[in-house]
Amino acid sequence: MKRFPGFRPLKWVRIGFRFRKWLTGAIAGGLLLLVSFAILLKDGVVGPIQKGVALFLAAAGLASIAFCFRTILMKFLHVYPTGIYKKPENIEEVGDVLYRRKVLSSGPRIVVVGGGTGISTMLRGLKKFSGNITAVITVADDGGGSGALREDLGMLPPGDIRNCIMALAETESVMERLLQYRFTDGRLKGQSFGNLFLAAMNGISDNFEQAVRSTGEVLAVQGRVLPVTEQDVRLTALLEDGTEIVGESNIGHHHKSHPGRIQRIRLEPGRVAPVEPVIEAIRTADLIVLGPGSLYTSILPNLLVEGVAEAITESKAARVYVCNVMTQPGETDGYCVSDHIRALWDHTNPDLFTYCLVNCGDVDDTVRERYRADGADLVMVDLSRLKKMGIKLVESDVVETRDRFVRHDPDKLAQAVMDILRIH
Repeated sequence: MKRFPGFRPLKWVRIGFRFRKWLTGAIAGGLLLLVSFAILLKDGVVGPIQKGVALFLAAAGLASIAFCFRTILMKFLHVYPTGIYKKPENIEEVGDVLYRRKVLSSGPRIVVVGGGTGISTMLRGLKKFSGNITAVITVADDGGGSGALREDLGMLPPGDIRNCIMALAETESVMERLLQYRFTDGRLKGQSFGNLFLAAMNGISDNFEQAVRSTGEVLAVQGRVLPVTEQDVRLTALLEDGTEIVGESNIGHHHKSHPGRIQRIRLEPGRVAPVEPVIEAIRTADLIVLGPGSLYTSILPNLLVEGVAEAITESKAARVYVCNVMTQPGETDGYCVSDHIRALWDHTNPDLFTYCLVNCGDVDDTVRERYRADGADLVMVDLSRLKKMGIKLVESDVVETRDRFVRHDPDKLAQAVMDILRIH
């Protein structure tokens, strides 16, 4: 007998047996419907009592069928999930989830390049527009819990990748809190459970990229997260006075011991190979987004990996640079939008991107003063220089102030980026 590929009758028999109580209820409802029809068709003339009984049995049968199949659907989703995902609470949510996944699966192919909290913010908004998202994340981090795991286990730093996985995941809130939990005592003090989870997954996987992919499958990630490289890389910054600052964690704080503008950054070793799916994702993308995030420690390290900047430049996709709202002490002190763009061009080429998205929303004066006290301020939009550079500037209100911190609003930011894709 010819069998269809993947058809396993015994498996489906076992699944049916697991829901036998509700299947029995649905069959009973069907029988009640048949009885109601039989009552109506038995005699030529149907009296009021016969009609009442038939209608009652039909209503009971339909209610039983609807209730049982609804229960089967809900239990099937709970028993056979594809990962630890947020389970729908009612049938309306099931329909919403199925519809959303169907629509998102045909969404545009989007590649987001960067690292840090800025990229995870972008991903939280973009996942509402497409399920075809690839996040390309830097692995130059050498501080905090990620740095400790890097030194102890010789693995790539998992922190930024963990945040991006959580941004794209559809998990229960308790699972998200668990993975973001940081230990407060003992040798694990300051370490994130999510980092340890990735470290364990790395231990049972052939490589780090596979560990990240497997973690995404477990957490039902909508899209995928890729490390830009699997090589152990170090970041070095050369200041304008010739001083070298070694290590990603030191670059962002060098102004406290040795002030000075960053002239150039480089990766060590000098030639770093990308993860192969990164280049393929860029080549097939409809939209490529650089940032938001730290210019020198989150965005540029990705572009210094061999072939990445070249693939972006050659892409026919809408290519957008999302400029930060605020300057960053130690990295972009006193920078205008054109300074950000010039730094990207100096490290890559002037054809890297076509659009630059900047914020035009208001930031409260009291919040701005607090940032000024820490050496930061708004990134000013210097229109005259930008016009000479030939960049297509897009201004949009994409900011929110939360707990007195200025951040990109995930939904506003994603909408602004998708609007650029539509006009491209």
